[in-house]
Amino acid sequence: MEIYFLLYWEFCKIGLFCVGGGYASMPWIQAVVVDSYHWLTMSEFIDIFTISQMTPGPIGINAATFAGTKIAGMGGSIAATLGFVTPSLILCLGVTYLLKKYGDITAIKGILNGLRPAVIALIFAAGLSFVYLSVWNTEGLPEDITAFDTKGLLILILAIAAVRRKMGVINLLVLSGILGLLLGLTGI
Repeated sequence: MEIYFLLYWEFCKIGLFCVGGGYASMPWIQAVVVDSYHWLTMSEFIDIFTISQMTPGPIGINAATFAGTKIAGMGGSIAATLGFVTPSLILCLGVTYLLKKYGDITAIKGILNGLRPAVIALIFAAGLSFVYLSVWNTEGLPEDITAFDTKGLLILILAIAAVRRKMGVINLLVLSGILGLLLGLTGI
């Protein structure tokens, strides 16, 4: 029972402070489930992030659900998901009330404009961690940057090119998975 409360509480804190959407929540989720509590390895976290990206729904909620399931089964899934959405529900109701009652609030707009650069920094930091893991199979920049995973680097470069050409997420993930399988089978 203690694990359920802990999952609820930790994901509640993540939900409260992850301004900027689901991608901005990834560094917070990583900090809790990988770095602080060691419930998941970085590789397991990347897998959860990938699955969350492929399934319908908001990525932050999906990641909370999948992480909770991996950590403590169905009860963990429910606890983490409820924890993640509780602050948003309360904040949205409160902000909606304030906006409806007081109209255009300059202070709130100023705060939100100030948070944008921080959100970009959070997303960038999470993306950098993912690059390290997919290209060098490490959680940080290795001392020898020339010892990279050729398959990982190739798929990353091709995926970036596909994204720049506006390839859809599902097609990108399916083709990347197929390419990873083929490269793995051929031993390249």
